[in-house]
Parts: sequence; C-alpha cells; structure tokens
Amino acid sequence: MNIISKKIDFFNEKIGILTSYLCIPMILITFLVAFMRYVLDFGSIAIQEIIIYLHALIFTIGAAYTLKNNMHVRIDIFYNKFSIRKKKFIDFYGTIFFLIPTCLLIFITSYNYVLSSILLLESSKESGGLPILYVLKIYILLLSLTLFLQAISELFKNYNGENY
Repeated sequence: MNIISKKIDFFNEKIGILTSYLCIPMILITFLVAFMRYVLDFGSIAIQEIIIYLHALIFTIGAAYTLKNNMHVRIDIFYNKFSIRKKKFIDFYGTIFFLIPTCLLIFITSYNYVLSSILLLESSKESGGLPILYVLKIYILLLSLTLFLQAISELFKNYNGENY
C-alpha cells in the first residue's frame, strides 16, 4: 500500500508543479488581451478563451496537488485544536464518506457529457472561439480521477499514520 501511495503522490506532485507553471502564460496572455483591447482597440475571443482553458486546467489539475500538500480549505479554528487521533478520524472518514463519493459522482455524472462532447468535436459557440471545447470538458474527468487517486493515497497515509 505504501508504494501505491508514493506513486500517486509522485504523480500528483509532478503534475501539480507542471500545472503551476501555466500561471505565467495565463498572466501574460491576460496582459496581452488587456493591451490589445485598450491600446490597440482590438479583441480576440479565441485568446480570451485560452485564458479560460488555462485557468480551468490550473484549478482542476491543481486540486489533487492541493490535497496532497494539505493546502485545501478547512475550518482550522476547530481542526487545529483537535488531537491527532481526532484529526485522523475526521480525515479518514471525511475522505471515505465525502471526498471519494464526490469524485465518483463527478466522474459518473459527467462521463457521458464529456464523451458526447468529444465525439461531436464540440467547439465554442462564440464566433472566433476555439474549436476545442471538448478539451475543456475533459478537465472535469481529469479532476475527478486525480482527486480520487489522491484520496486513496491519503487514506493509505492516514491509516499508516504518515500524515501526522
């Protein structure tokens, strides 16, 4: 179990770091859009959609990285005061009863939605938009898969007492 957890952690760590580098082009492209609009009086839907795609990718793929590094949102005013045993209990059962079912629900309910988008090669409804809307929808499945894998890793680590 420990080797599985380490492989999942390694994967999500590397993907999370790589994804974080997307912030730089997203910022530069946002600056470019503002410059083009307000200085050159020119707009581009496709370039604006690239920002949306990058933003979505950073958040969806970054979710597992955030969980792995224990940087997700938690009500710390209560959690910090709990004993290690109580924290392990909350994390273990929270993962089993909330996180894993949520990941499965997202995957199951979005699978056909994403698949039909891929099969149709769905594109942006905006004129001049990107012809790859289905790629944006694939991020939904990536979110649920990477977060599910990290949840499994967290369960193993919690069970072995590695997180505390």
